[in-house]
Amino acid sequence: MSEELRRDFNDKGIKKVKVGGFDVDGVLRGKYVSLEKFWSALDKGFGFCDVIFGWDVSDQLYDNAKVTGWETGYPDALARIDESTFRVLPDAPDTANFIVDFYTQDGEPHPACPRNLLKNLTKRAGEAGFSAKFSAEFEFWVFRETPQSLHEKDFRGLHPLSPGMFGYSWLRAGQHQALVDDILDTCEAYDIEVEGLHTETGPGVWEAALRYDDVLAAADKAALFKTTLKQICARHDLTVTFMAKWNADLPGSSGHIHQSLWDAGGQINLFAAAGSDNLSETGLHYLGGLVTLAPELTAFYSPFVNSYKRYVPGVWAPLNASWGIDNRTCGSRVILGPSDHATRIEFRQTAADINPYIAMAACLGSGLHGIAEKIEPPTMTSGDATSEGEAALPLPLTLEAAVERLRGSEAARAALGDDFVDHFIRTRDWECREYRKAVTDWELRRYFEAV
Repeated sequence: MSEELRRDFNDKGIKKVKVGGFDVDGVLRGKYVSLEKFWSALDKGFGFCDVIFGWDVSDQLYDNAKVTGWETGYPDALARIDESTFRVLPDAPDTANFIVDFYTQDGEPHPACPRNLLKNLTKRAGEAGFSAKFSAEFEFWVFRETPQSLHEKDFRGLHPLSPGMFGYSWLRAGQHQALVDDILDTCEAYDIEVEGLHTETGPGVWEAALRYDDVLAAADKAALFKTTLKQICARHDLTVTFMAKWNADLPGSSGHIHQSLWDAGGQINLFAAAGSDNLSETGLHYLGGLVTLAPELTAFYSPFVNSYKRYVPGVWAPLNASWGIDNRTCGSRVILGPSDHATRIEFRQTAADINPYIAMAACLGSGLHGIAEKIEPPTMTSGDATSEGEAALPLPLTLEAAVERLRGSEAARAALGDDFVDHFIRTRDWECREYRKAVTDWELRRYFEAV
């Protein structure tokens, strides 16, 4: 493809190249490289400091990481450019963008690389005769703030893009037409097709549904959407957050994952069952794995302390591992589309703060496990799943509890591998310990005078 790529560069007038990959927290870490370095690196890769797997979302160094650290000297990982991810942002037409995958110096997939994790699951699905198609939909909150004003205000007293609770508002979309047009036009040009965009219920909150694709491409698009939207908002002097729950008095931000398995050629939806009012046998076993493993894989789906602030009644977040047909109170919603083509499962446990590579890998790994073990899903929920109590599998409601469930999960290790699971557990242990050191506004208001 290199010769074709050279022609594309010449035709598009490419003068600069930006390369980057995603860390465990889903942050895109990248840099500019010269054209000369790019062409040299295309075949043999290039060095990229592996500290990106040795620090957290705030660039604080882990004190417990094994894949890198002071004892190893934070050496370079080997970054390999994926030519198929070539993109150009409309506002930087002379700059090529590429996603990289990370490897060890001996050429093995880096044990902490989320994209390689998903590539491994995709390969496993292919060996079983399946192609996986996924998509993501994200809720996000937009504010009339800049990075500078956020920090000056200490993230308090923020001004939302628009006031009030106004879901599916035709009016609000029209009032912010310039932003809407920029989102839709930029994402289309950047190969992130947005199928739907609308306001949600809350001041300044929106939802975007991305078009489905093969699972790796879908994860690329979901991960790139979050970073791209932040850049788009910056052009309008706005800021966007994908936090699971930014305000205790408002709904959280979902990040639902739609998924289905197709035949190896990607032509036949294997979840569809002609003449049936439910999924096919393959779909039901996939669902069985997805539902029964959800409690022990919750740390992958809800990776931050804040993620669990969304697990409260009445805000559309599932509180247990349940499933139902077209039931939005369940953790897994089965959608029997108007055609076989649209039949799928919507996994509703996840929030907008997911790392799409890790969350989709966990879903796919769970589903493949369910098929291999012929796991039957639990009893279907036909009413309000949040009121089922002990009838459904409860989810861990804190990151600490989720980490402990993951630590003892043999299925997680079988699906995702010991090396990645061990590294991820260490990073979440760190996250929990950092939170335990924090003194929150809630604690000050509650205890400062009274005790």
